[in-house]
Amino acid sequence: MAGQNLVNLENVSAHVPGDASRVLLDGVSLGVERSERVGVVGLNGGGKTTLLEVLAGRRAPDDGRVSRLGGLKLAYLTQGDDFPAGARVRDIVLGQYDADHEWASDAKARDVLGGLGIRDLERTVDGLSGGEKRRVALARALLGEPDLVVLDEPTNHLDVEGVSWLAEHLLSRRCGVVVVTHDRWFLDAVCTRTWEVANGRVESYLGGYQDWVFARAERARQADAAEARRRNLARKELAWLRRGPPARTSKPRYRIEAAEALIADVPPPRNSVELLNFATNRLGRTVLELEDATVTIGDRTLLDHQTWRLGPGDRIGIVGVNGSGKTTLLRSLTGERPLDGGKRVEGKTVQLAQLTQDLVDLPKDMRVLEAVEAVAKYVRFGKEEMTASQVAERLGFPPARQWTPVGRLSGGERRRLQLTRLLMAEPNVLLLDEPTNDLDVDTLTNLEDLLDGWPGTLVVVSHDRYLTERVCDTVVALFGDGRITHLPGGIEEYLRRRQAAGTSTETPQAAAAPAPKTAPTVNAAGQRAARKEAARLERKMEQLTKREEQLHTKLAEAATDPQKLMELSAELKSVEAERETVELEWLEAAEKAEA
Repeated sequence: MAGQNLVNLENVSAHVPGDASRVLLDGVSLGVERSERVGVVGLNGGGKTTLLEVLAGRRAPDDGRVSRLGGLKLAYLTQGDDFPAGARVRDIVLGQYDADHEWASDAKARDVLGGLGIRDLERTVDGLSGGEKRRVALARALLGEPDLVVLDEPTNHLDVEGVSWLAEHLLSRRCGVVVVTHDRWFLDAVCTRTWEVANGRVESYLGGYQDWVFARAERARQADAAEARRRNLARKELAWLRRGPPARTSKPRYRIEAAEALIADVPPPRNSVELLNFATNRLGRTVLELEDATVTIGDRTLLDHQTWRLGPGDRIGIVGVNGSGKTTLLRSLTGERPLDGGKRVEGKTVQLAQLTQDLVDLPKDMRVLEAVEAVAKYVRFGKEEMTASQVAERLGFPPARQWTPVGRLSGGERRRLQLTRLLMAEPNVLLLDEPTNDLDVDTLTNLEDLLDGWPGTLVVVSHDRYLTERVCDTVVALFGDGRITHLPGGIEEYLRRRQAAGTSTETPQAAAAPAPKTAPTVNAAGQRAARKEAARLERKMEQLTKREEQLHTKLAEAATDPQKLMELSAELKSVEAERETVELEWLEAAEKAEA
């Protein structure tokens, strides 16, 4: 079996450079098979990146042996993006192609560039933002025909739509994949095997995130583990998985009867009625309201005379492409960013707290527990009262780590401390902007468990689809049309609308395709007008269909002209989006004409 593997690790050990006492890998033996997609999970600092470096040959193990299949082609995406100064995007992404017509005629290359929103190939990397550099590095790793792709946090800086595209792309490839990510939806959608790195060991589980959760819970039940809190948390997470949104894969990867027996006595993740009562008592009827609000960003209108009311106990997720204005909307809700029109109303009893993407100043002269207790020593989540130490432990600070000086914390630990202090203040309105940044899977699960019992109004902006679906009851979207669009179908509906609009992952200017409306009863004059409008729209659809056919012909002719190819592709997407909109309008007019 070992001969069929692309890479084999035999009794491999590795420690922190310069500190032999901190063992990251301890006698690890494993392998990656052809076409196998492996997700790597574990606590931050537990050795996941070290494991990838050893697999990819970027680091030699301190002990043990690594063997690779002869002639193995391997692509590796690191967490850092180190590009040569002055290099063009073209040189980095398309360096393997000898001529433009080679990549222009390669459907996979066009899919990668379009899916990651990379258009201007002549830009130098010096002027790119961190997110743009990340997408360029990811494109470089995905292009070509590698036998094995090793990805370290590829979903960073990707929005919900970009993560969905990456999952579909990897599923369409035949190469092996090893990926470290904290995006649990991605793990479940893509991976056929999960490796858990903990205490120097690597435990292997068949299947994705759901299977890993089940296996951990089942293992704890069989062993009657002493860690009751961890076991119960895994069981509660499994209960949500079984009762929540349906699995995104059709593979029957674990016994349903065993799972049902394991969660039979587990209550729902949150009691919505009870929490609403708590929230109403703490907040009253008025929470936050934007009335006839207008918000502009430069020459773009984010909100165009919109009215949006947040009530007690509302749990709302906001989605949209990068740059669509989600953070600006949060700042408008808090009053930090004044409206350009309309008014903002805040309830008298509102105690508002916001987690921003920026790190706030923390008391560096204190230790972690002291910094948390400086806010409060106890906090109540619904009916449960917790100490500052318990909350800190749930958010990734074990007892020993709680006595670490704040000034010595890493960036990720400082963000977790910021979130801990925010929750200890017991706000009744909580706004979270990308709360999952720098959080590992276990800490994310603990955060969701805390939010399950948190009574108040919650607004979340996150590219983590799993977190949004679990902690939020409602999803709204910013499509770039000046409106806040309610999505009864959640993130699935958002992705369908974006796909129907035919827009790229980084262009927030196209409006969502409007949903067909029930035709009202109209009089004879109205019917005549509707028939006339339907005929006009039908002619318009015919014109757009012909234009689509012309553009497809031109695309085939421009296969050797990359610049022309990209211009024609953009125009085709615009025409397809317009035809979708006209078709919906025609359906509405036809219904009125027949009423």
